[in-house]
Amino acid sequence: MEELEKDNMKVSVITACFNSEATIGDTLESVASQTYKNVEHIIIDGNSKDNTLQIVKRFPHVSKIISEPDNGIYDAMNKGIKSSTGDIISILNSDDFFNNKNVLENVLTGFCSSGASIVYGNLYYVSKANTKKIIRTWKTSPYKANAFVYGWHPPHPALFAKKEVYDKYGLFDTSLNISADFELMLRFIEKYKVKTFYLDKFLVKMRTGGASNPNIKNIIANNLNIKKAFKKNNIPYKVYYPAFRLMPKLLQFFKT
Repeated sequence: MEELEKDNMKVSVITACFNSEATIGDTLESVASQTYKNVEHIIIDGNSKDNTLQIVKRFPHVSKIISEPDNGIYDAMNKGIKSSTGDIISILNSDDFFNNKNVLENVLTGFCSSGASIVYGNLYYVSKANTKKIIRTWKTSPYKANAFVYGWHPPHPALFAKKEVYDKYGLFDTSLNISADFELMLRFIEKYKVKTFYLDKFLVKMRTGGASNPNIKNIIANNLNIKKAFKKNNIPYKVYYPAFRLMPKLLQFFKT
């Protein structure tokens, strides 16, 4: 993978949204306030009917707005990646925001110091009503071979990848619905062994209550799609995988 000097790296932050007037202001503000300024912020809007676009247009740092019907959040993410011109891709959706103003500076330092093509860190889940209240703490760890098979994976909102990784290994598989981010990380990291670097910092805050919020229906659908993801990438799926996956998530509630 091509190595880049920090000052020459452009970051493309892609925000998918739909009727997000209640939350997108935090997302926009967190990007605008970053100390690292070589950023293009791309908004992929699903033809919102509320004031989402009016809020977006108040932020002059936004580089591009695409507003049209789409086929779901991963279709929107793919549109953003295709339209991006940056060296690094960040997916920061309208329920998410950077944890502090130094996130991109720290991430790019991680890319340059490690020579990795993927940098990822930790995630806070916060209350939808009060984003200062931490509900869950997702502190991940360095990748080890076959870690995905045993229930490990990074938090997708806190993962940053070089654009060339997407160009070489593909975009989100929209047929996998709420598990497409898992499949993409499985493909990049476990199947193709893209070099990663774990940045042990909390990079993103994510509101609870999103599309993959745990309930019986989502848990069943998610596990079925994850099984498909392993099969698609010719990686053995263990029958006890759901238990491996569930245990770390339960422990997250005790780390707040």
